[in-house]
Amino acid sequence: MTVITCIDDLKQLHRKRTPKMFYDYCESGSYTEQTFRENVSDFSQIRLRQKVAVDMAGRSTATTMAGQEVALPVALAPVGLLGMQRADGEIKAARAAAKFGVPFTLSTMSICSIEDVAAHSPDPFWFQLYVMRDEDFVDAIIERAKRAKCSALVLTLDLQILGQRHKDLKNGLSAPPKLTLPNLVNMALKTRWGLEMLGTKRRFFGNIVGHAKGVKDASSLFSWTAEQFDPCLDWSKIARIRDQWGGKFILKGVLDAEDARVAADFGADAIIVSNHGGRQLDGALSAIRMLPEIVQAVGDKTEVWLDSGIRSGQDILKALALGAKGTMAGRAYVYGLGAMGEAGVTRALEVMQKELDISMALCGEKRVQDLGRDNLLLPKGFLNNYS
Repeated sequence: MTVITCIDDLKQLHRKRTPKMFYDYCESGSYTEQTFRENVSDFSQIRLRQKVAVDMAGRSTATTMAGQEVALPVALAPVGLLGMQRADGEIKAARAAAKFGVPFTLSTMSICSIEDVAAHSPDPFWFQLYVMRDEDFVDAIIERAKRAKCSALVLTLDLQILGQRHKDLKNGLSAPPKLTLPNLVNMALKTRWGLEMLGTKRRFFGNIVGHAKGVKDASSLFSWTAEQFDPCLDWSKIARIRDQWGGKFILKGVLDAEDARVAADFGADAIIVSNHGGRQLDGALSAIRMLPEIVQAVGDKTEVWLDSGIRSGQDILKALALGAKGTMAGRAYVYGLGAMGEAGVTRALEVMQKELDISMALCGEKRVQDLGRDNLLLPKGFLNNYS
């Protein structure tokens, strides 16, 4: 049995066990992938301040995110095509999150539908919305999320226009995968993945096929999605969605202090500092660099969370110490899902929790709520190196 000590161990297993097009979908950014890389590398510039002779007994990683109690200040981020990383991937991830005590966020572009995940998850989950041109579809999917008792709506702001990801185009990414010769050869080598996929009926975008007008099969699905992301999304449309939803409302994809002020004034229960994992605007600053400025701009008007670049418990610690009240992790748990299914998602959470707990203790802190700027050592210019 492989010994899993860190998220990178799961990443290596994910790469071995998942078809190339789906591994690449997870492990890629747009254009040159500069922002994708710096989301991770900028964390490594931040150092932790060690403290000794401090009572470290009675530690806890528990806190709340938007009023919800969590065992770890991490929500599983929305990831499209999760059910292609592993058969029934969204259901497996939702189960693991519920058992561990953290939120799971279901993507609009999921393989398993809202209803499917609700039927198989022991706890309510969050639903992430992409705003489409088809307002009837948007209205209907919000109502579907309400009926499924989703406990929060996460509205993504930074995907009005799809960033180009070279690997996806070269791989001919699709769900289910196109049966080209290279794909067939690659999938034939992923025996476990293939057997599990043969055993499930969930291979299309379950939230869209049969729900959007005219979308009944794979060909109509892809023509629909290519045209549907709404480039006209603005604050008036966001207000309409907020009012229709009427529950916990979270805005994801903020990377600018001015935008953050507007979002906070808008009544969001939380805003998520994110550049979509480096998959949209290549050349944007990393999320961790922008976090302190946004925290300062927002003040105590709403919670600020960080997404993009979380790969360890130490990353979580650094984000919290710079002012975040919570984090979202995407790739870290996708590696686990692709590597080991539901057990892999659980293992990813266990790894990050242990890293956070031990690092927090060695920084002289017992509770994640007590982490602050004095726990960190930052290089000169890290916060104010750009204008």
